[in-house]
Amino acid sequence: MRKLALHWKILIAMVLGILWSILSGAMGWNQFTADWIDPFGTIFINILKFIAVPLVLFSIITGVAGLGDPSKLGRMGAKTLGMYLITTVFSVSVGLLLVNFFGPGIQSNEDTKLNHRLEYEVWAADNAIEIKDGRNLMATVSLDKINDIRAKISSDMSTDEYQKAAMKNESKNANKKKGPLQPLIDMVPSNLIQALGNGKLMLQVIFFALFFGIAMILLPKEKTESVNVFFQNMNDIFVKMVHIIMDYAPFFVFCLMAGILAKSADTLDELVDIFVALSYYTLLVFSGLMLMLFGFYPLLLRFFGVRIKYSTFFRGLSPAQFLAFSTSSSAATLPVTIECANDNLKIPEKVTDFVLPIGATVNMDGTSLYQAIAVIFLAQYHDVDLTLLQQLGIVATATMASIGAAAVPSAGLIMLMIVLDSIGLNPLWIAIVLPVDRVLDMCRTVVNVTSDVTVSAIIAKSENIK
Repeated sequence: MRKLALHWKILIAMVLGILWSILSGAMGWNQFTADWIDPFGTIFINILKFIAVPLVLFSIITGVAGLGDPSKLGRMGAKTLGMYLITTVFSVSVGLLLVNFFGPGIQSNEDTKLNHRLEYEVWAADNAIEIKDGRNLMATVSLDKINDIRAKISSDMSTDEYQKAAMKNESKNANKKKGPLQPLIDMVPSNLIQALGNGKLMLQVIFFALFFGIAMILLPKEKTESVNVFFQNMNDIFVKMVHIIMDYAPFFVFCLMAGILAKSADTLDELVDIFVALSYYTLLVFSGLMLMLFGFYPLLLRFFGVRIKYSTFFRGLSPAQFLAFSTSSSAATLPVTIECANDNLKIPEKVTDFVLPIGATVNMDGTSLYQAIAVIFLAQYHDVDLTLLQQLGIVATATMASIGAAAVPSAGLIMLMIVLDSIGLNPLWIAIVLPVDRVLDMCRTVVNVTSDVTVSAIIAKSENIK
């Protein structure tokens, strides 16, 4: 068992968690599961959440500071960061369009929809999260049915208490009048300590990290060298913490899967519904990634006048793509990516040595698309309607969070929790998409690497470097 690769151990743990949830429901052990197994899943999520903020902070600062010479913030640097921003925003937008059009998480069963909706509202009320959309679904179901489901979901919150908390949230939301530039205002922190301590203020942390990193590279190197070393070492420490946690992930994943599924599905039919929705979600994410890989990037090359044949591009890049698929790490793939770009695609070293390392740190198109689809899917599955403003917030948060995503396996899960938390959704919902995350992680890393090389070819063409 010790010789098994980690992803196989996690896969086995997920299967065991699913089997336990079925047995738990059939034998009436759900209360035991909730009391003695589910808490370890919550501990796992809490550990990932407390690592997320410093990981993003140190990763962005070291990534921006890695530009080194202030002159690199000039024309080539601006073009590189601009192209990475364009591809990331496009990938998030494609994800949002696909998931809104196909609606993989939309449930047809009214009782299931109500159950999930009330589960979310009880969690939101318990965590003082404002509910931003209506409850017109309740009008179609009897009051007795609503009360029965409420009692089933939360035994420690009475209907009256729940209604008072929900009305308080609605009142707070109604009294808030925000202007069109409020999202821009919300990005700039007034109190850094408060932003660091609140997962819902992640954009403020990202803003500070970018600002701090830019200020570092504008100062003389001798003044920032020790600070740069400190942040690099801190970043390495938190990446190592992720690795340590992932070593014990199989146990925590078993507890997380068993707890979430036991609470979400009392019967085998409900469990089947979860996995039917999950299969639609998986297919949609995979389709979106393939659209980016085989459609968007070749068209982008053609648009900017880069004359690389379609077959030549994918044949030359295939060693890096296969390695990215097997390792799920664009950082581990970087040496091979540079070699493929230089030797096979004839992209000059002056460009690849600058563009590709930055891309491995800040450019995560596949991860961004996955996050957009995953967040909306989970909202749809729990019958939560997200407004246009909230979805635009997903674009901003996913784009900025992708900059802070460590180029290591499973970092996308941490970023997904950040995005969920930032718009007031339950981070524990990641347990639903966890069974297929490893395979999708492999696929989205291929897209990340392909995007890096595409941008490097475009920069070489625009700068006329041969």
